[in-house]
Amino acid sequence: MSDNEHEAKMARPRMASGALFFDDQGRVMMLEPTYKDYREIPGGYVETGESPLQACVREVREELGISPEIGRLLAVDWAPSPGEGDKLLYLFDGGVLTAELRERIRLQTTEIGAYDFHPVDTVAKLTIPRLARRIEAAAAARAEGRVAYLEHGRAAGSGSLELPQQP
Repeated sequence: MSDNEHEAKMARPRMASGALFFDDQGRVMMLEPTYKDYREIPGGYVETGESPLQACVREVREELGISPEIGRLLAVDWAPSPGEGDKLLYLFDGGVLTAELRERIRLQTTEIGAYDFHPVDTVAKLTIPRLARRIEAAAAARAEGRVAYLEHGRAAGSGSLELPQQP
């Protein structure tokens, strides 16, 4: 097989990255986008030359107007879309947003109308199924100190890679 034939078969997935933020009651932050009829999490597509973590930091800063420290990777989801092709979606731990940080939030009003915190077990009523599954799996991975490998928001293969607990 020539180099060109081999390269033509290589996957070139779109990548997106987001953060899960929690309040002190363990509820997850959900955004109300102005251009969608369901809730989202802070995040967006990875741009050329950016790592998934850098994209997450940039998207949080753009959408929420804050720059909290973004923690460890919680989940990777292979989620191809008929209209957009292969996708790799990364979810990072945004941690608990203190009242002080929440007061500093300045929403990007052209894209985000509002935000609120919701119990993880109610997320499925607020968003599309594949995102709800991803959020639920990432929240569980956070609680268990592991990283979840997902396909379409569902555990695949062995399901996850065990990592040592972090303080």
